[in-house]
Amino acid sequence: MNIVFFLASLLLVFILGYLVSYNRKEIRVRPIAAMLLSQILLAFLLINTRTGVVLIGYISKMFARLMEIGIGGVDFVFGGLENTGVSNFFLDVLLPIIFISVLIGILNHLKILPLIIRYVGLALNKLNGMGRLENYIAVSSAILGQSEVFLTAKRQLNFVSKQRLYTLCTSAMSAVSIAIVGSYMTMLAPRYVVVAIVLNIFSALIVANLINPYKLDEEDDLQVIDAGEDQEQRLTFFQMISESIMDGLKIAIIVAAMLIGFIALMNLINYLFTLVFHVSFQTVLGYIFAPVAFVLGIPANEIVRAGSIMATKLVTNEFVAMLNFKDIAGQLSERTAGIVSVFLVSFANFSSVGIITGAVRALNEKQGDKVARFGLKLLYGSTLASVLSAAIVGLFL
Repeated sequence: MNIVFFLASLLLVFILGYLVSYNRKEIRVRPIAAMLLSQILLAFLLINTRTGVVLIGYISKMFARLMEIGIGGVDFVFGGLENTGVSNFFLDVLLPIIFISVLIGILNHLKILPLIIRYVGLALNKLNGMGRLENYIAVSSAILGQSEVFLTAKRQLNFVSKQRLYTLCTSAMSAVSIAIVGSYMTMLAPRYVVVAIVLNIFSALIVANLINPYKLDEEDDLQVIDAGEDQEQRLTFFQMISESIMDGLKIAIIVAAMLIGFIALMNLINYLFTLVFHVSFQTVLGYIFAPVAFVLGIPANEIVRAGSIMATKLVTNEFVAMLNFKDIAGQLSERTAGIVSVFLVSFANFSSVGIITGAVRALNEKQGDKVARFGLKLLYGSTLASVLSAAIVGLFL
């Protein structure tokens, strides 16, 4: 039965992508099929094999330990502010991001992450035949995040066509930053977070091939630069540490501010809907997204609650949705929990359209204007990528 739901979900993604495609005649089936098969294989290895389970367990324990170490620094500064036995989301989940940000900065400074990104990107290039820049951004977005990644390719932005720009932005919105992966793991089962990060790289490129197909001559392909190469040459080690600390703090503060605003706004909308229609706004969203949840193979008695969480992520952000999901996860089946968890692990939401547009515009105003014009289509594509990743996981649950 899982295969039936998987094929139905795949058909849904392909139909919805095909309907809005810029150039349907240029859609290339071979690279799409190659990436899809790679996703299925990777999902099977990570979820259904002993090696995959051990690997994910190791990664989960590593991030859990890093979060504990990060909390140690938080406790030194804010010790005594928490109630014993009570977890404070800002202190225990968001502020440890600062420590993770420092580690990423060190790995970048030592050229370890750029090396990984380069060779994984080259491997993807051999698999899908897409441009080196597209594959570089797809991989580096999963490490650096949706806005920071464009800093590493700012010199190329001025020469990128509108078609290539859409693909780059879809990858950025479909990814997550490793700096906040540890935070996700406090709200979702760690194994689904790891699997989603891997699958989303392929899902974004598959959807981009559907919605935004184009031919790229080898001579037109751009040479990819190492992540942060120019910047790192100007910074000493301790300057880099200081900058990474400030970057981590900015992320934590921004996420906290967005949570305060979005959760309060959602509460207000829920209150007004309940007052006028005697039903909450999230329940309405649940019914809207219920057909998608059903096609993904979520049990019929859980599709409204699952759909509500999925829609909440779309209209607010993934943190708000994860917090809501955490409250009801124990009431859902393992299959539903896994599918919804993978769907939530991406930046595909309305606020990200503004974030990506602003990031690109800050580096190149002309290209930023292009991103703003296809913003809704960008959100549409990255949401389809999330549905595709969730469908693949559902095949093995």
